[in-house]
This record gives sequence, C-alpha cells and structure tokens, in this order.
Amino acid sequence: MKKTLIIFFSLMIFSCSKEEVVQEEVETVVGDQVSLTDLQIKNSGIETNTLNNLDIAHKIMLTGQIDVPPQGMASVSAPSGGYVRVSRFMPGNYVSKGQTLATLENPELVQLQQDYLLAKSNLQFEQQDYSRQKDLNENKASSDKVTQKAFNESQNQNIMMKAIAQKLTAMGINPGSLNANNIRRTFAVTSPISGYISTVNVNIGQFVSPMEKMFDIINTGDIHLVLKVFEKDLNKISGGQKVYAYTNQNPKKKYEARVSIIGKDFSADRSVLVYCRFVNKDSSLIPGTFMNAEMEADSEEGIVIPDDAIVTWEEKQYVFEEIKPKTFKMFPVEIGNAENGFTELLNFKEENKSKKFVTKGAYQLLMALKNVEE
Repeated sequence: MKKTLIIFFSLMIFSCSKEEVVQEEVETVVGDQVSLTDLQIKNSGIETNTLNNLDIAHKIMLTGQIDVPPQGMASVSAPSGGYVRVSRFMPGNYVSKGQTLATLENPELVQLQQDYLLAKSNLQFEQQDYSRQKDLNENKASSDKVTQKAFNESQNQNIMMKAIAQKLTAMGINPGSLNANNIRRTFAVTSPISGYISTVNVNIGQFVSPMEKMFDIINTGDIHLVLKVFEKDLNKISGGQKVYAYTNQNPKKKYEARVSIIGKDFSADRSVLVYCRFVNKDSSLIPGTFMNAEMEADSEEGIVIPDDAIVTWEEKQYVFEEIKPKTFKMFPVEIGNAENGFTELLNFKEENKSKKFVTKGAYQLLMALKNVEE
C-alpha cells in the first residue's frame, strides 16, 4: 500500500511539472503587446537597449524631371510657304545639323530667283553708268546732279540684290552659284541642330506657311535634371552638391548628378527649381521622365536605432518597447535618414531615450503578433 501511494504521488508531481513546462513555452499576446518566455527570447536572439544620439548624414528627398536647355530644343518651320514634296522622317529618328528634313515647292521661288538675277544684271549696268558719269563729271562734261543720280541708282540696285540674296540663302539657295540655267521650284528645310525628332506635323502634299511648325527636335546629349526644392530645404543646397536620381520603375539604378544652377525666385507653392547636370550621360534618359532624387546635405545629430529594429506593419513603421521584463509593445515611429546601419527617429521625445527598445529580433516579435492575429 505504501509503495502504491509513493508511485501515485510521483505520477502527480511528474504531471504537474510537465504541465508547468507546457505553460512556460506558450507566449502571451494582448493587443499590441507580446510576452515571451526566457527560452523564446534566447532562441529569437532578442536584445534590448536604450537609444543614443549619432551624427547622421542628412538626405533631402526631392522630385523632378528630365529636361533639355533651350539651346537643346528646336522648332522647325519653313522660311517661305510651299507644298511638301518630300518628308522622310518620323518621331524618334536622329538627324544631324544641316540635314534636309523636307523639300517644299513654291512657284514664287522662281520669281524670286528671277528678281535676283535681274537685280544683279541691272547692278552691273548701273555701276558702269555711274563710273562713266563720274569720269564725265570730273572733266566737266556732266553735271553733279546727273552723277549723283547714277550713284543712287547703283546703290539701290545693290541693296535690292543683297536683300533678295538673303531671302534665297534662307531657302537654301546659294546666290553666288545661281544662274539662268539652274533656277528651281523647290527648296529644302534643314535641321538647325543635331538631335532626335520628337514631333512631325506635315505630310506629302500639304501646304505649309512660315507660321506653321513642321518639326520639333530635341538634343538629348545635353539633358539635365530639374528638381523642385521647397523653402525649408533651400538653405541646405549649394552648387556642386551630389544628387542621386532614380525612376519609379527602377529605383535601384541610381544616376549621379551635381547641382549646377539654383533658381532665384519662388513659385506659388514656395518652391525653387534647381538644375543638376548628370555625371555620366545615359541615352536611356528621355526628356520629360519623372525622377525621384536623394540629395546629400551636412550631417545632423539625431536619435537613432539599428535598421533591423524597425518593422513595417500596415504601411507604418514601428519599434518594440520593453514595457516590463519579457513583455514588449509596438511603438509607432517616424523614420528619417539612414547611415551605416542606423536610422534616425524623427519627432522622438527626449524622455523616451531612457526607455528600453528591442535592437535585435524585432521581426520575430512582429511575427509572434501577426501569427496569433491571423
């Protein structure tokens, strides 16, 4: 009987011990708090500590777009009206400076060439007449009035010829080589710059006037980044400052640039345009592309926490505060700049520096909360 009682009590003690062990291994979750056992804390590698101040390189987050300076853009129109007879290019085609974009036909061009050749011929006659009248006048065989009239006639013809020559030059016709045998009805519209055609507004057979824009050309070899900087950050910007730009589609690919020009006037939203030149040219960058940018500024002291201590929950950032031994609570934070494995906490009250926060194992705590809630 005595042996039986000993065995019975031994089984009871073993059962109680086993139950205590099972209870010890269960975590407790209440709202945004989680309590862990010593074993769970050890296995999760959770560490806590108070927070310190460190100098963090300040980064200004900006937005803008790729642009081209005025000298890198050209709108092409015809110097004179005419019917489009040839137009070979489409948007995206590359053209060189001076290359023919289109050929126009205008019957009035024939008259203009005729006027030039007649003015040139008349000028020769008037110059000879003036020379003759001048000789006669020197010998008192002609009056000063006749000589002066001959001079005026030669000058008028010279002015007329040179004016027509300028019109012909603008239409791509060389007056010096023009003669009665090479008069033509067509003239070429050429590109004033090298670059890519962005728009084409003409087609074969269309009549265009000098007021109509035929082509737009952009020289992408001189693109720059235009950023919008608000008043609060303007004093942190200076010439030569480094900028790292990236697109929404590929944020990992950074394009390095330098601040070249800082605008001098504020827009309605209290921002100033800052122009940056890319360190390396990249043909994949197209004018008009929206860009995000990070601009390096001077270091500033701030309260920091290790990067791994910050977790994201429902698009918000949190750290875990140790409110009592082995019990942790989600603590919402606003994060700033990051450097060398530490992230700045913005609007973090000084009084919170004395509290203990999880510096390692924050993700495991988040999973403990998330798995229970799911």
